[in-house]
Amino acid sequence: MNKSLSVFLALAVAFFAGLGVRHWVDRSEEPAAETEITERKPLYWVAPMDPNFRRDQPGKSPMGMDLVPVYEEETAQEDAPGTVLISAAVESSLGVRTARVERRILAQDVRTVGYVGYDEDRLHHVHLRVSGWIERLGVTSTGDPVRDGQVLFELYSPNIVNAQEELLLALENGESALIRAARRKLESLGLNPAQVRMVERAGQVSRTVPIRAHRDGYVSQLMVRHGMFVKPETEVMSIGQLDTVWITAEVFEQQSSWVQPGDAVEIRLDAWPGRVWSGEVDYLYPVLNAESRTLRVRIRVPNPDEALRPNMYANVRIAGQTGEPALVVPREAVIRTGTMQRVVCALGEGRFLSVQVRTGRESGEWTEILGGLHEGDRIVTSAQFLIDSESSLSAEFTRMTTAEDGERPRVQNAPAADMHTGMEHEAHPMEMQP
Repeated sequence: MNKSLSVFLALAVAFFAGLGVRHWVDRSEEPAAETEITERKPLYWVAPMDPNFRRDQPGKSPMGMDLVPVYEEETAQEDAPGTVLISAAVESSLGVRTARVERRILAQDVRTVGYVGYDEDRLHHVHLRVSGWIERLGVTSTGDPVRDGQVLFELYSPNIVNAQEELLLALENGESALIRAARRKLESLGLNPAQVRMVERAGQVSRTVPIRAHRDGYVSQLMVRHGMFVKPETEVMSIGQLDTVWITAEVFEQQSSWVQPGDAVEIRLDAWPGRVWSGEVDYLYPVLNAESRTLRVRIRVPNPDEALRPNMYANVRIAGQTGEPALVVPREAVIRTGTMQRVVCALGEGRFLSVQVRTGRESGEWTEILGGLHEGDRIVTSAQFLIDSESSLSAEFTRMTTAEDGERPRVQNAPAADMHTGMEHEAHPMEMQP
């Protein structure tokens, strides 16, 4: 009985001792497993800006940057052709900045320049209905002020002298029909009814006839001088007013659809710092300038104090029509080439990809995106040209190493030919000094 109890106790001690040893062995193997995980070996090392430059050991790229290790799980990731992987250190040194694709209303304000001119609807051109000679010119130069009723010049015309004699002769004979005919003839030659009555009251022929202004204004053109002979086709002078002026501005062809008659306009002039005039678009000219590819826009501006003078240079802002919110990106993010527009998308975890987009309107610092991006996508706004060139090169290498009838060995997955020779690899044109 005692012998059986001794055997049982011996077996129990051996059993528990075995459990303790196994537990100790398992605990001792845990750090080794962790060490094995933390001490994983890289497959190879690559240059930060050139994934085709590879080495089987750490070192420097041809441009002096530290090589980046690549592990097996990283190579297993399936990225789109042209995806560029940049380490956080290189991303920081390049100054990469990103922004979100968002929706906003584009303010279709048009900023341009223009020139002040006379209101041509209120220009008064002085022409004569008879031939004659200019005598006693009342204005001497362009820009002279003119008042309503002021004598501009006196005209000597043999035709007017003869018509006056016919009127006086008809008055002497008392023939009413001839009197009416003589009056109509003088009026057809340019005399007004008051001047005709003066001839009748005076009872004698006036050698010269005064030509008077019909409104206030300024002489915008003076085509004659004292003593000149003029004909009906001669433009003697023109008189303009400045209480309302026109500003003629030019709008780029792609912005011409933004502007409509009646749009509000703000005008600023260097001659009057801090002062703002308000006007509105009065007319859009039907023909574009063939050389500058711009559309002329006429703006009517009240000018009661006549501070705006013809030929002044004006800065113009036209408040164009606003539409629905549009998908936009910062204007600086768009890379424009001869045939397409691209942006660089930030995919996360240091991965970047250049994608083609369709752009629309531009307003200030924003560009409308019609296709290629979605709201919320993150795009690169700084250093995107370097990343885009690298992405384009990477995509080209991918296409070159893929056959139409099957997958050939990829050039970028093979070690460089000089990997074991120690020869320097030719520097990539897009690599940068640290």
